[in-house]
Amino acid sequence: MADRHRPRRGSMGYSPRKRAVRQFPRISSWPESDASEVRVQGFAGWKAGMTHILMRDTNPHSTSAGQEVRQAVTVVETPPMNVLAVRGYRMTPYGLQTAGEVWTDISQGGLENLAPRFANQTRGERDIEEGRKPAKRGGRIPSRSNGSQEASIESLRGQDLSEVRLIVSTQPNMVGSIPSKTPEIMEVDLVGGGTDAKLDWAMEHLGAQIDLDDVYQVGQEVDVVGVTKGKGWQGSIKRFGLKLLSHKNSKRRRQGGNMGDFGTGYVRKTIRQAGQVGYHKRTELNKRILRISNPDESEITPAGGFLNYGEVRNPYMIVQGSLPGPAKRLLRFRDPIRPRKKVGEVEVTYVSTSSKQGV
Repeated sequence: MADRHRPRRGSMGYSPRKRAVRQFPRISSWPESDASEVRVQGFAGWKAGMTHILMRDTNPHSTSAGQEVRQAVTVVETPPMNVLAVRGYRMTPYGLQTAGEVWTDISQGGLENLAPRFANQTRGERDIEEGRKPAKRGGRIPSRSNGSQEASIESLRGQDLSEVRLIVSTQPNMVGSIPSKTPEIMEVDLVGGGTDAKLDWAMEHLGAQIDLDDVYQVGQEVDVVGVTKGKGWQGSIKRFGLKLLSHKNSKRRRQGGNMGDFGTGYVRKTIRQAGQVGYHKRTELNKRILRISNPDESEITPAGGFLNYGEVRNPYMIVQGSLPGPAKRLLRFRDPIRPRKKVGEVEVTYVSTSSKQGV
């Protein structure tokens, strides 16, 4: 009798399956666009949890066209982000290299709407003045002094820039469910218009805040980049779905039956072995935004709060489907790098706020 064919599980395209460097990911590539209007194509928010909604199926080719269908959705809390700096990149034979950057002057109140912990005087300076031992520095944006802003921006205008990006920071102090209050600093790309238009737009918004409404709209698709839930070191059965060995095996059942041939002299990297499972950087493509919060809308927090998160008190958005990572994980969003040709309208008729506590 011939051997039964059994395809392998676990794509080698995800190798090596190592732990992520940090909890919030770095976006290495941004999609290009020929739009004439300058806009930001990235944002960030904290995953609160999942719920379900009822929405109208607007796909005319669907078997449930025009009917209400139930969909699983993820709620992401998205407070405004601060614009700290603008950075220009030039293309070289070795890839993109930084051409220069312009930072807002935090010491002179360059950020208009920062929380009190980002005031002109640091906590350590106040402690010293009041005769207390200075506390450890945390939850504060580092100040940068790169000379005159006018000279820095003129230096950028005089170069052949390939990309213009913003350096932004989150505001975890506005989110009560997040234990760490240290802002995460990251880059977001600007798209649309020419280089001069991007620099003008960036300088107008330097030191200000950008909201989710300024970046995305309801019905738009986005790519979600995050770090998955960590499961630690696991065996090959859980990690790759190997078949259990026979009960007559003299040693172990939860291991690979063959580690390679004798002639090679070593174990190849394609052999499925135990190792790290979870806490990997992963990208979900083409996730549709079903709702962006407004002050007029009803409360999104379910009865008893989201599991392991609590209440949502800031602007939020509802994304169709599941997203990587556990609750409280910081997720990053960007414009779709593989956009679909047509996306239908969104008509949400009901959002569940029932308890998620299992009662």
